[in-house]
Amino acid sequence: MIKKWFENIGPGTLVAAAFIGPGTVTICTIAGVNFGFNLLWAMLLSVIATIVLQEMAARLGVISQKGLSEVIREEIKIPAVKYVVMLLILGAIVVGNAAYEAGNISGGILGLETIFGKSIINMGSLSINVMSWIIGGIAFVLLYIGNYKFLEKALISLVLVMSISFLITAIVTKPNLLAMLKGMFIPRFPDQSLLMIVGLIGTTVVPYNLFLHASLVKERWHQSEDLSFARKDTITSILLGGLVSMAIIISASSIPFREISNAADLAKGLAPLYGDFAKYFLALGLFAAGITSAITAPLAAAYVAKGCLNWKGGMKSKRFRFVWICILFLGVLFASIGIKPIEIIKFAQVANGILLPLIAGILLWIMNKSTVLGKYVNSKRQNCFGVVILAITMFLGAKGILKVFNFI
Repeated sequence: MIKKWFENIGPGTLVAAAFIGPGTVTICTIAGVNFGFNLLWAMLLSVIATIVLQEMAARLGVISQKGLSEVIREEIKIPAVKYVVMLLILGAIVVGNAAYEAGNISGGILGLETIFGKSIINMGSLSINVMSWIIGGIAFVLLYIGNYKFLEKALISLVLVMSISFLITAIVTKPNLLAMLKGMFIPRFPDQSLLMIVGLIGTTVVPYNLFLHASLVKERWHQSEDLSFARKDTITSILLGGLVSMAIIISASSIPFREISNAADLAKGLAPLYGDFAKYFLALGLFAAGITSAITAPLAAAYVAKGCLNWKGGMKSKRFRFVWICILFLGVLFASIGIKPIEIIKFAQVANGILLPLIAGILLWIMNKSTVLGKYVNSKRQNCFGVVILAITMFLGAKGILKVFNFI
């Protein structure tokens, strides 16, 4: 039974790997420290929303055998609208992922440094972090091999390491099960929690995952009969990802209130209470979260560029490799010398704030086109869920843009 489950798990795990990056780990940590179990319901809501949207993306990929950006390019018939949407997608995903890649690599570095300590080389006025190049090197090798099945197996292994690490950490803290269930199923809005609730949903419902998922499923499945496998894979993987996020919140809830800003601080805070092995499990999970996101972000950007610009060829084509190499290199460079490209990140946040509701709306529109999906168009129930999630993404997008300009 376990062997059969492993045979049918695939692209969904890569999506889970993508949304459980250092940003998600950090915000879940802060949510747990500041609000205990009270915001577990927000994570459950975000998992449900993610399953609905990612199932649509997966269904589109399996049935059309095209990526989301390719379908958008073909289905928007008004040239001016098409070019504006394509430019926005390229800006938000390709430029955005380049800006966020340093954060993914830095998250992996925090995990390694918690176990091994810092490894810095001073070259004149520059201080270079060696571990960023180690993480970048691992990501480069896995991506350069360019074999989807190999990459899938490597990422599934890393996600399992991450999942086991965070889940064991949560179990070690011996949480109050009744309080945990109340936090999960009874919505509460503690003082000053609104932005944190929005943040928890925003780090899980990620626009680039929709593009990544639609592109990956067509590498794995090629017939409409495979749709049930894609759905099971999507639901199982995202539920696992949500469970991991909840495990981080639960672990952080056990720490007496103190200044904790990331998971590395949480690892150090757990050590005196539950022993060094708790610290090591959490650090290993943080490393796996960083490196999986460091691989999936450049991969998603390359798929988006390929679809938007109508490039031919697969993962080993020169253009495809050029995109992910550039993004990975910039991420390693910025992480190793400690530069934060603030203006680029601000641009990416604004672009993603606009892109998230736009893509959710376009995806909902495409999922009702029988010319694309035939009999596999959305049901009324799926459309109802989709409209509710579209409203949530509009709220998230508006909040993200307002935050960039310091209006909230």
